[in-house]
Amino acid sequence: MTARPLLAQLALRAASRAHTAGTDCSCEAAATLADRSDATVVRHAGTVAKAHAPGTGRANLTARLAVAAALPDVLLPPLAASPAGLHGRLVTFWPYGAPVDPVDPDAAPWEAAGALLARLHRTPVPAGLPPMRGPAKAALAVARLTAAAGPHPASAAVLGAWRALPAWARAETAASGPEAALCHGDLHLGQLVRHPAPDGPWRLIDVDDLGVGVPAWDLARPAAWFACGLLPPQEWTRFLDAYRAGGGPAVPAADDPWPALDVPARALTVQTAARAVTESVAEGRPLDEVEECLVDACARMGSVPPRSAADSPK
Repeated sequence: MTARPLLAQLALRAASRAHTAGTDCSCEAAATLADRSDATVVRHAGTVAKAHAPGTGRANLTARLAVAAALPDVLLPPLAASPAGLHGRLVTFWPYGAPVDPVDPDAAPWEAAGALLARLHRTPVPAGLPPMRGPAKAALAVARLTAAAGPHPASAAVLGAWRALPAWARAETAASGPEAALCHGDLHLGQLVRHPAPDGPWRLIDVDDLGVGVPAWDLARPAAWFACGLLPPQEWTRFLDAYRAGGGPAVPAADDPWPALDVPARALTVQTAARAVTESVAEGRPLDEVEECLVDACARMGSVPPRSAADSPK
């Protein structure tokens, strides 16, 4: 099914679900929240319908939905316990939550993000939950870079930083042992919403990458931004302090957090840089200032070995 008919059918599913719930929305039309190859998301009144990426496994997605339903104080709970089908795609339904305001960075909920992650990481891992998909997504970004960018001048730095990472961070082996925890897998500010909208408590969304893994991965994107100079120190401190105050197990309560964060932060930097280079090639444009910053960070990482304490989760 092409993207446009999928979008139309998804909007009908969202409207049907909203009307079944008794919502008075006769004057509202469906709003498209995302329309990408890996996810199509529409909203009708208080109901959101998401078509997941092609090839998403039903059993794994159902297990992830069960976790969200069981942790409504951390994760936005789904409206149905199992996914529906729509022309070869799995579809899930969710209540609408108000997202982070992108034009008000001072209101970014870093404390809420840190506290929610700490609670998630302290939750006992449910039986049968698949691995967290963070490392696999990083590996996919690097594979796409290799296939699309070829001899691009930035590729060598990105691939060199990737090869220096330990096997678990490149999705070549699974993380296991006492450090394994229940992880979100793709934490950034776009994964938080207020529910009920517009001013309810913050909740994490998007369970596609939820699973068992190294909890430091969930802190890695803010850590990488901070290390690259893209996140102000005070915002990084707000996030880290809230995580520690919540008893999060990914980093020590008071000591240097970087032995735990170094490898995941490097992996997220490589992933983001790989995506940036791939997109610049596809769009036929040079790298912008932020993208150059990421590639430069990869070049520096290639010459400095990762911190050994984070190399092999035990």
